[in-house]
Amino acid sequence: MSAFLEGLGLIFKKFASLINVKSLVTIALTVAFIVQTCRGALDKEMMTIYSMVMTFYFMNQAGKQAGGGDDTQ
Repeated sequence: MSAFLEGLGLIFKKFASLINVKSLVTIALTVAFIVQTCRGALDKEMMTIYSMVMTFYFMNQAGKQAGGGDDTQ
């Protein structure tokens, strides 16, 4: 039972770390991208915005893992 509670606590900690402005914007933009793709209404501007945000997000994450940068922006 103790291992279960520790695992549950870990899940909650991971979920709490996801809740910040950059993550919420990224998730919302991904949902909008998926909806527009399914409707067949994906335009060039949306594709450009989505690719820019995803590039920024993943490059920022790679920088954090490499030991550089901070999360103040």
